[in-house]
Amino acid sequence: MFKDVKMARTESLMLPLDTKAPDFLLYNCADQSQNSLDQVKGTSGTLMIFMCNHCPYVLHLLDKIVEMSNQIRDWGINTVAISSNDVERYPDDSPELMKELAIEKAFKFPYLYDETQEIAMAYNAACTPDFYLFDDNLKLVYRGRFDDARPKNGNPVTGYDLMQACKNLQKGIEQNKKQIPSLGCGIKWKKGNLPKGFSN
Repeated sequence: MFKDVKMARTESLMLPLDTKAPDFLLYNCADQSQNSLDQVKGTSGTLMIFMCNHCPYVLHLLDKIVEMSNQIRDWGINTVAISSNDVERYPDDSPELMKELAIEKAFKFPYLYDETQEIAMAYNAACTPDFYLFDDNLKLVYRGRFDDARPKNGNPVTGYDLMQACKNLQKGIEQNKKQIPSLGCGIKWKKGNLPKGFSN
């Protein structure tokens, strides 16, 4: 579906735990509606994923992400995916193609377009994929990697790290504070939005 791209390794910036989830109102590519955090949050928790269509790191995990999102939805944990990439320079991440990917992979969660990149900045998002798990009060309890699988490293895609955090949330078990950053392609920032110390 998408052309091969060069992988640039960027780690998540690890937003401080207990951070309150910033609110948003974003375009839903599936039905052209505007979705707020209050509309899409779960009763027991909310998993936010900053991702995009073309990133090899995202595509490597995507089937398992969809499978996990279906499972944790039964626990009251809703998944929300957000793409913040600059679509002028990376047209593979356009809202039209976001909708195609959501249909192809049978997303049962909203895939939202952060056109201004303000929400990525509010969440201190840095890479795709970047994962944030919030509790029922929208306080951050986990941010970090999906698992240790990466394109071409040969490790199986299990979602172990994130799934363990979801299980802990479901069971009311305290989260392990030692959390390993996610790794992926850097968010493709628009001119003027590039965080200090980053390169596109």
